[in-house]
Amino acid sequence: MIVSTAEPEPNGEFIDEFLEDYFAECDEHLTIIRRNLLALEGFVNQPRGSRLPLEDLFRSFHSLKGISGMVGVREAEQVAHQIESYLRCLRDGQLTLTAGGMEILISGTRLIETVVAERRAQAPPTDITPVIRQIAALVACAPAATPNTAQTAAPVADNSRAAEDERLASAIKRGKRIWRFEFSPLAERVQRGINVNVVRARLQEIGELLSAVPRVTPEGAITFEFIVATSADETAFAAWCDDGVTYSSYERPTAIAGSPADGGESRPPVSEPLPSLAPSSVVRVDLARLDDLMRMVGELVVTRSRLDDNLKQLESDLTAPLWRPLQEANLAMERQLRDLREGVMRVRMVPIGEIFERMRFVIRDLAREYDKRVTLELRGEQTQIDKLLVERMMDAILHLVRNAVSHGLETTAERIAAGKPPEGNIALRARAAAEMVVVEIQDDGRGIDRDRVAARARGMGLVSPEAVPDNAMLLDLICEPGFSTRDDADRASGRGIGMNVVKNTILGLDGSFELDTETGRGTRFTIRLPLTLAIADALIVSVGSHRFAVPQSTVREVIEVHDSEVRVLENNEIIRYRGGVLPLVRLARFFQLEGKARGYFHAFVIGAGGGSVGIVVDRVLGQREIVVRGISDPSIQVQGIAGATELGDGHIVLILDTAGLTRAARGQLAPR
Repeated sequence: MIVSTAEPEPNGEFIDEFLEDYFAECDEHLTIIRRNLLALEGFVNQPRGSRLPLEDLFRSFHSLKGISGMVGVREAEQVAHQIESYLRCLRDGQLTLTAGGMEILISGTRLIETVVAERRAQAPPTDITPVIRQIAALVACAPAATPNTAQTAAPVADNSRAAEDERLASAIKRGKRIWRFEFSPLAERVQRGINVNVVRARLQEIGELLSAVPRVTPEGAITFEFIVATSADETAFAAWCDDGVTYSSYERPTAIAGSPADGGESRPPVSEPLPSLAPSSVVRVDLARLDDLMRMVGELVVTRSRLDDNLKQLESDLTAPLWRPLQEANLAMERQLRDLREGVMRVRMVPIGEIFERMRFVIRDLAREYDKRVTLELRGEQTQIDKLLVERMMDAILHLVRNAVSHGLETTAERIAAGKPPEGNIALRARAAAEMVVVEIQDDGRGIDRDRVAARARGMGLVSPEAVPDNAMLLDLICEPGFSTRDDADRASGRGIGMNVVKNTILGLDGSFELDTETGRGTRFTIRLPLTLAIADALIVSVGSHRFAVPQSTVREVIEVHDSEVRVLENNEIIRYRGGVLPLVRLARFFQLEGKARGYFHAFVIGAGGGSVGIVVDRVLGQREIVVRGISDPSIQVQGIAGATELGDGHIVLILDTAGLTRAARGQLAPR
């Protein structure tokens, strides 16, 4: 049913309730679109493209058009509608996909992404007119289909089209003439009482209304097309032109089954199986609700820990028959609570492939911009990670991929001269390791020029003249704010800001960041992130009268060290460790606390390879599940402290920032 444009817009508060669902659904459709556009690119300039990508693209853009119109995002609706028209021409065999058409499809997709992002940020919408006109120009090149092209294209028919054909054939058999009417609603016409409903009523008075379809013009305006079968003379509606109603004789562009032109009997429409929709058992849940659920689970963890401490205090006062059932119930509650925690975490988990798939478009564009040939290798796309981490890591991984194409990979000529394959390779890998997710971004390009980085760092006063940077120092240098080996910035890199943002993002998520590079062989960045930020297993340690929590996922090993094993080198304490040297950071000295001298101490080893560090504490008190509470107020943030948590005895302990302590041990940051 067509609603008059004179009616008021839907209530804004009512629409706002659906916006979050709209944004989530747009992300799903755009993910499908990106994947199918890349698949479709292999069919450029071929007479018949792949039907499956075309059908999936058509379905996704059609859905985007519908949901965008429902919530009032008109710009996305109009662009999706124009792309849908172009895809229909490709699907029906009226046009052949060209390189220019492929670029316009990609530009239109990016425009929809931009428009949706602007609506989410409540920013002014981008001008869509240029892209709309480009797509409309492509569609205008499509010739009217003939019966032969209709047979070769064999488009998927829908029920509404089949019903319209049947009514049209019946009207022709009865000797009716078919007219096509168009009406463009304007404010001036609405004020005179001429709206869509009035026009439709007039048409129903003179004949049978076969179809009524809204259209979007290349200029972005809305017009309505009506197909009418009537015996009335043209003079009955000629005067309607003054009311914005235009008309012309209508002929169906394809032969109608069962009509006199076809000479045959009515045949069912040709159809192909369409991809199945998502199962109805899937429920979309707002991330904020999952955060609330995780917060409640965290409170249960603290309460159970308090119960455990109270039971330990009662153990000596209760007899075995009373104590054993309480202890068994406590242990059962601990198991059930852990299962609940893991269940909630699984609900929050999504495949990291959400990030990886988006990199395909980025690499495609950058490879063209820099005239390089690049292949992308993906591994571990199904590795699960917290949805919050996916959102925060998107820009960081995007920047590393851009750097790999612009900085890392050589041009085709340079690679051939160096004896390498002409195509550069970028690999994105992910894997789960205990309570961590490991993400690698690797290229087989030229590697990082240590001498050039060192020279630029000396010029900026970041290192001493005789310093030779290893991989850890090299990473710290290229992540310094304002540091870049390029003299001129381009669209992808060169401003000396991106790597600093990448590092701060990773460290802000309690992760670690490592670099491995070899001149002429390539570069690999390794990111380690916790599976989730909400609840974690931790070691409780003591320094003097103070207690701290250390995230267990960052600890490789806990060792006992005697004072006699410690050596001092350039004011740094070190010990022999597994055939190498392990620098030490004493928490008592770092935080200016009073430690206990006992002749020996404990150290937990964090980091990997040459970046390993031993954090010295007095004692390791035990292991606990902790609820992580971040410190967001800059006025109370302290280097080496990541947050706080509450133990079962009601006391608050601070959570150590192991990455910050590692940097301090390397001498990059001094304790405050």
